[in-house]
Amino acid sequence: MAAPPTPQEGPSQTRPPLFNGKYYGWLKNRMMDHLIGENPDIWGVILDGPTIPIKTATDGITKIPKETKEWNAEDKLAIQNNAEAKKILICGIVTNEYNGNSSCQDSKAIWETLQTAHEGTTQVMKSKIDNLNRQYVLFLIAEGETIQDMHARFTSIMNGMYSLGEIVSNGKAVRKLLSVLP
Repeated sequence: MAAPPTPQEGPSQTRPPLFNGKYYGWLKNRMMDHLIGENPDIWGVILDGPTIPIKTATDGITKIPKETKEWNAEDKLAIQNNAEAKKILICGIVTNEYNGNSSCQDSKAIWETLQTAHEGTTQVMKSKIDNLNRQYVLFLIAEGETIQDMHARFTSIMNGMYSLGEIVSNGKAVRKLLSVLP
């Protein structure tokens, strides 16, 4: 989850983070925090999908979507959360990323498309985790490398693992880092 070397926007409490196609792990965490900060229900819409107001048809069994004029306050809030989630995600991606998501009908589909495009399928993610674990196990300071550069490289490996759901305890990471110092 390395941060971009030069973010394209300054820190903001109102704008979503801007994603340009690189540093997906960084975006994923920042976007989640931004959405939960706006309204936890919005993050729920992205995880669970949109809520569509429904009613029971005259046969008493079939469920059908409500017409707009039939929406109550709870239905309107659900629709508003759906639209807000989609708006925030769309406002947080550049044109090239949007083009890959333009056919998505809801925020959950946008989020899943971004995840698949930048993290890959479950099988690809496992392969990436295996590769990062290998880099972690074989990690050594390179000849002529400064401590700062070595630490940045190690942090990049750790953040990549974290963003894919592979958690290494801080104690274990510190011991590994200290073990490679000259």
